Amino acid sequence: MKGEVGSLKGERKSDLPERSFEFAKRIVLLCQALDEKPGVSRTLANQLLRSGTSVGANIEEGQASQSEADFVSKYSIACKEARETHYWLRLLCATGIVEENKLAELTDECNQIIAILTTIIKKMKERK
Repeated sequence: MKGEVGSLKGERKSDLPERSFEFAKRIVLLCQALDEKPGVSRTLANQLLRSGTSVGANIEEGQASQSEADFVSKYSIACKEARETHYWLRLLCATGIVEENKLAELTDECNQIIAILTTIIKKMKERK
């Protein structure tokens, strides 16, 4: 596996759309590496690719939302997708397909995105 798959290059972005885009790029690189292996790795890579890239796509859609309810809906979907992504990352480690230390930073970033989205969603719901 490529060394840069599990690490961030440069500083972390505080801008959530940009941060989620960078996260998606790292997911794509990981899935490309997994796709080189036959069997189960490819199946898991497909699942991970779908959920991991969906996070940022839904955040982007939320940025153009037509209402607060639409914004909360898009961010809620992004949060669900981030949780699913976290599941696939954990499964890859638990099954030994990828060494845990190679995914530690990516998994941590996923957890941080989940925490940020959860906080934003809760604050928006409290405003109502």
